[in-house]
Amino acid sequence: MRLIDADGAQVGVVPVEEARKRAEESGLDLVEVGASANPPVVRILDWGKLKYEREKKARESRKKTHVIDVKEVKYRPNIDKHDYEIKTQRARRFLNQGKKVKVTIFFRYRQLRRPELGDLILDKVSEELAELATIESRTRLDSRRMIMVLAPRPNIIQKTTAAKKAAPAASATAGQATADQAPSAQEPAAEEPAAAAPADGEAAELPAAEAVAAEPARAAEGHSG
Repeated sequence: MRLIDADGAQVGVVPVEEARKRAEESGLDLVEVGASANPPVVRILDWGKLKYEREKKARESRKKTHVIDVKEVKYRPNIDKHDYEIKTQRARRFLNQGKKVKVTIFFRYRQLRRPELGDLILDKVSEELAELATIESRTRLDSRRMIMVLAPRPNIIQKTTAAKKAAPAASATAGQATADQAPSAQEPAAEEPAAAAPADGEAAELPAAEAVAAEPARAAEGHSG
């Protein structure tokens, strides 16, 4: 087999036992990297490190992949104006959210003779939503239905992706602002100093109303004495 050492240098064609011995002496693994070659190609490397790097790249690739939901909106060939507007508005909302829209036209048996009615609806929907979406696929009448898939335009996808990334930061900022505006615990009111005790021989100073009420009582005490 053809051997590549740990530094990436070509060693040449060597017996299997020699390749294994070189790998053991290096404290690394002997990994087959070209099974279809003649002779097969093997390399001395750290298999655990290589596996970790591959898994890391796969995780990063999955993060960059943008998954788009598909929402279905159903029409009938003889749909009235009000229902058409409601369903088209629903499709518009889905596209603004960065989702694909599957537009399906369902035909009853007696309507199968008029497939052009379905084509007219698909044409109208695609024209009204042209600023938001492009036609990804469109089928002719098949098993009583016509299907058209609308995909959001790149600028719509970028807008929704940016909004999703900004949402956690905005939520954290709002939470911090709420915490900053919360009233602090009310401090206990300072106790007023107690009134000084009256000196001997002096009458305690009373409020005006109490003093007026006390005069008749003192007068009554004087008469009784």
